[in-house]
Amino acid sequence: MFNLPPATLIANLFVLMVAFTIHEFAHAWTANFFGDDTPRLNGRLTLNPLVHLDVMGSLMLVIAGFGWAKPVPIDPYTLRRKSPTALMWVSFSGPLSNIAMAIIGAIPFRLDLFTPEFPQGLLPTPAQILTQFVFINLVLALFNLIPIAPLDGDEIAAYFFPFSWTQWMDRYIRPYGTVILLLIIFVLPMVGIDLLRWIIFIPSLNLFRLFIQ
Repeated sequence: MFNLPPATLIANLFVLMVAFTIHEFAHAWTANFFGDDTPRLNGRLTLNPLVHLDVMGSLMLVIAGFGWAKPVPIDPYTLRRKSPTALMWVSFSGPLSNIAMAIIGAIPFRLDLFTPEFPQGLLPTPAQILTQFVFINLVLALFNLIPIAPLDGDEIAAYFFPFSWTQWMDRYIRPYGTVILLLIIFVLPMVGIDLLRWIIFIPSLNLFRLFIQ
């Protein structure tokens, strides 16, 4: 994971600047649309990548293919007062933006303007950057849909599942969400249990093939 060719690192860096920025901007814009001005007041209603990027999350995306940005601050109480679906849409807007970017990025492949090729060597070609752009956006979409806080999937699942499920999550899962994610990402693969491979990377690869064909 930490011995990637320079072309992959450069391509991932480009994806980082675009995908994370638009993902977080989508959260901020949707919250603002529903009447919560918290993101705007905190300077997050912008496409400036420097405002949204997190150092550790950015590093993880560059070297591992997945990561995170600075969470957009929102006021859940304001959103719930505005609409019962507002908080769910604010959460879902991030992964949805990644899916939209993957679809847009796949168009040149569907038009046979480029041949998909994952980065290798010293410098990435435009086709390699575009390949990585589509694939990583799919990875980010599926990763953020995992129903574990602080990921977007937590609030999405809370909207669709019964209130008793939400209470159970509040008690047993949400307080330890970050620890659970770290265990899934780093510890379980050491003992031969690579959940991310089966629930994120393989589905992302299958979607990638579907999008570009």
